[in-house]
Amino acid sequence: MTDRVPYREAIALEPTALATCLAAVTGRLASVDAAPLTSGTVVLTGIGASLYAAVAAAAHMRSRGLRAFALPGTDLYDASIDAADAYIAFSASGRSVEPAKAMEIRPDAATYGIAAVDGSPLSRVVKQMIASQSGVDSGPNTTSYLGSLLTAALLTEKAGTPSGTDWSALPPAVAAVLNDTRKQADKAARLLAGKAAIDCVGSASAYGTAGYTALLIREAARIAAQEWDTLNFLHGPMEPNDADSAVILFGDGREVKLARDLADFGIPSVLVTSHADIEDNDNLVVIPVPRFADGIGDAILQALPAQLLIATLSEEAGLPVCNFRYRQTDTKLAV
Repeated sequence: MTDRVPYREAIALEPTALATCLAAVTGRLASVDAAPLTSGTVVLTGIGASLYAAVAAAAHMRSRGLRAFALPGTDLYDASIDAADAYIAFSASGRSVEPAKAMEIRPDAATYGIAAVDGSPLSRVVKQMIASQSGVDSGPNTTSYLGSLLTAALLTEKAGTPSGTDWSALPPAVAAVLNDTRKQADKAARLLAGKAAIDCVGSASAYGTAGYTALLIREAARIAAQEWDTLNFLHGPMEPNDADSAVILFGDGREVKLARDLADFGIPSVLVTSHADIEDNDNLVVIPVPRFADGIGDAILQALPAQLLIATLSEEAGLPVCNFRYRQTDTKLAV
């Protein structure tokens, strides 16, 4: 298990954590057989934040020519259903029951595990384990979430069509975004303060970011939150929104018009986008984040201002450290 530190402290560690992850995973992948991922169907699975990492990673893998889809671990509990030709299980701690069980009941399948450390229960039920070595983490997950995404991206480089991305440039890019978006993230937190519910919206890999953000809001700030695919959000889910709720959007496409429309309707909104020419207004805070690489590269950078604004929300709620009030006893496997 990784050590735990306060949420904002872990955010500051992310550039170093990703640099360590890049070196560790690059070395590990030299001996990983990625052939089972190159043909047929790949299912990526997880639970909690790791499920949203799987959602972002599956979209990224599809963009690189792999047939990949994300499912919750519980959707794989029936071993008689041959859902895929290969499976990738995500678990930050390597101890989550659901993805481990989904792998354990498929002993003959091609299975991979992605976790922060090796030697976890997950490593005992998959054929090939890849540890991100992302190091010190917080509750809710910060460094381990981004480490899982980077690990998936590097695995995709080996299995799919190479993207040509210089992943060594990611840690300094993360440091720059954390520094450059801090002011707008605090402004966004002030806009969202006191809201009864927050919707989080994005598409493709950004849909995973939306899910991760909604979970962070629920865990760290104890505000009701929900993720939505961008176009799905237009088909009714936005109807309850008003001045007492808010929306966080991630993206450069339909999300831009939607953010402006929501603000005009009087709904407080935050837009995380690569567009640098969109101005704030009374109901809209725009957080420009530069493009890095399609898919996971951009998803990592877009998650950063969300982490920062949620850190502010949690601190203002008197919750600088996330301690679950209703922790359950049957969600983790013993080490």
